[in-house]
Amino acid sequence: MRLLHHSSRTELLLCASLALALPTTTTKRAPWRHLQTTTYGDVAFGLGNLTYLANVRHPKAVLKGDCSASASVASSLAPFTVIYADAETVITGAYLEAVVARYLEGDDVFTVDFLEGVLIANNATTTGPGSPRLDDSALDYLMSFSAKHLFLDVSLERSGFPSEVAVNYIAGLDGGIDLPPGPYAVSISESTISLGAVYRLYRDSYRNFIYGTYPSGDGQGSFSPVEIFQPRFWDPMIPVPSRIYYWGDPRPFAGYRVAIKDLFDMKGLITSGGSRAWAEFAEPANETAPSIQRIIDLGGILIGKYKLAQFASGADPWGWQDALYPFNPRGDGWLTCSASSSGGGCSIAAYDWLDFAIGSDTGSSMRRPAAVSGTYGNRPSQGLMTLKRVMPLGAATDTAGVFARDVHAWAHFAKHWYAPELHEDPAVTGLSALDVPASSGFPKRILYLTDYLPLRNPAAEEVLQAFIRDVVRVFGMTVENTNLTAVVEAADDSVPKYDALGNATGVLNRMTQYEQVAAPLIAAWAERHGGRFPPIDPARRPWWRSHNSSEHTREAYAAALATKRRGVEWFEAEVLRATPESCSESIMLWDIGTGGLPSYRERELVEAGAAAGGAAAFLAETPPGAGINGASLCPIYGCVDMTVPIGQVPYRSNVTFVEEMLPVTVSVVARRGCDFMLWDMLERLADEGVLRTVKTGRTAF
Repeated sequence: MRLLHHSSRTELLLCASLALALPTTTTKRAPWRHLQTTTYGDVAFGLGNLTYLANVRHPKAVLKGDCSASASVASSLAPFTVIYADAETVITGAYLEAVVARYLEGDDVFTVDFLEGVLIANNATTTGPGSPRLDDSALDYLMSFSAKHLFLDVSLERSGFPSEVAVNYIAGLDGGIDLPPGPYAVSISESTISLGAVYRLYRDSYRNFIYGTYPSGDGQGSFSPVEIFQPRFWDPMIPVPSRIYYWGDPRPFAGYRVAIKDLFDMKGLITSGGSRAWAEFAEPANETAPSIQRIIDLGGILIGKYKLAQFASGADPWGWQDALYPFNPRGDGWLTCSASSSGGGCSIAAYDWLDFAIGSDTGSSMRRPAAVSGTYGNRPSQGLMTLKRVMPLGAATDTAGVFARDVHAWAHFAKHWYAPELHEDPAVTGLSALDVPASSGFPKRILYLTDYLPLRNPAAEEVLQAFIRDVVRVFGMTVENTNLTAVVEAADDSVPKYDALGNATGVLNRMTQYEQVAAPLIAAWAERHGGRFPPIDPARRPWWRSHNSSEHTREAYAAALATKRRGVEWFEAEVLRATPESCSESIMLWDIGTGGLPSYRERELVEAGAAAGGAAAFLAETPPGAGINGASLCPIYGCVDMTVPIGQVPYRSNVTFVEEMLPVTVSVVARRGCDFMLWDMLERLADEGVLRTVKTGRTAF
């Protein structure tokens, strides 16, 4: 059978349907429990202690014919399994047992409870001495699970079955259908069997998501939200499809489960920007953002929209008002998730059923959540990904990144996702067209930024120094202590300094968000609510109120773009230079995290720890002597900055009052356009055992 990868509904013919008399067995399956029919017409159900969602509005396939015998014993919906017999002359019980074992080992959605009904189809591509057939042991194996509904491809011979057993035979399965193997929910009527894709519903116990999402299957590329939550713990339920569906899909992201920051449009869903006020006026998106559509086209599955600070601000945990702040699984469970893309980093650290999370970084919103959650995260080179149909903070400074737990998986995703046709228009960034070499020699020098290092926790600095020694060993690089603040200050007067670059960035960010987000919301809210100002979190409220349009003009915006471009050109000529041998002759190391100290979601704990002399730290602190917060370096210079977990250190928790473990990360910076070179370096370090896959849960390693 040829498996096609498209979303069209397929109708097949059933040639015959015969009564099925099944022997009594002692094996018990968990019964189907109907839980809820959603407002979209799909069905939540339970099998044992697991909860599922079935897309019955738009089934994966509908088989037509005389199904009267099975319909007479069928409930409205039933769990079902599709199995393909690959090049087997005789399908035995041992063969089916091996298939089921592979399903159980490789998938977290399938269970034996889906063996209430079984479709066995012939997927053989080779010819043998005769047609494939099922022997007695195959039927015995299926009957051991008390199967009630059995459907067979007409090409499968029926010889060897007991005379009292009859099955439903299906024709037309060799014409190429979009019906992958795996678990389904089926509805069997007198004339049809309809197979709906199923999703296991996981509890979002760390409250990182706003809601779960799944493809509606309408053929238009739209998505539906999951309306179900776990009432005992108030957790949203997040749907994940069977991984078995994608085993035959050759696309590079086939079956990847991806979470999306609620700044990116997904067709059919409201983009809230983390604001209930904005959601009151927003209409469902009529198109998916190109950056996200790229993931879908490559085979990725979008399973939910995660929480963010309101309008992608840098709000502290205690400054969130519209949503409960996400929980970080690391350490004592009471650590910060940072700000804007907080739900992304912490969900990757929390759930092994999630593969990647997409976020944005304007000031620090990918890199700092990755640092505090001990995951891999990147701010790409400015312009590497279009931000079309993404709610803006600063159009000329916004970027899109990806969180991951494994270096190789991270690099694989990035190298396929960041395609040249999706680069941002230089008219938006104000910079030269981006050149991203596919391969490049590695840098020769490590610039250890002494205005941001060493790490405040000596134990964490030991971890960093061990990492640096490994990098030197693997690549033969030299290390130079560099005070970047002093280098910038020593530049001639034609070079914009940190104050000018910081002011320019402020103009770019404020004008973009005020014009496209703040002004429309303020006007709409006032009209609907008697002239009132909308409920805006304190991180945004003051400057939304004080915005002066006479100061933030088109001329001021153009001047800010020009200032930024001059800064980038100087930086690429004098600090991170390209050479004939390498895209970036050197890399910079610094720390966007907390210096190896815990930072809590509770303000009083941070204040008490900081006052106690280094038992805790605030986020986004600028070290004494540094001319600018390090998180702002790549936003002003356009460079690539990646957060890399390198170890962990113990700390005494003021929440659990025992010793816990805190992730240690390092920030690695390269010249604009050298993203793939940096991923090549990190993959080499992973091959050498220097970098490792991080775990989910309390500890990263």
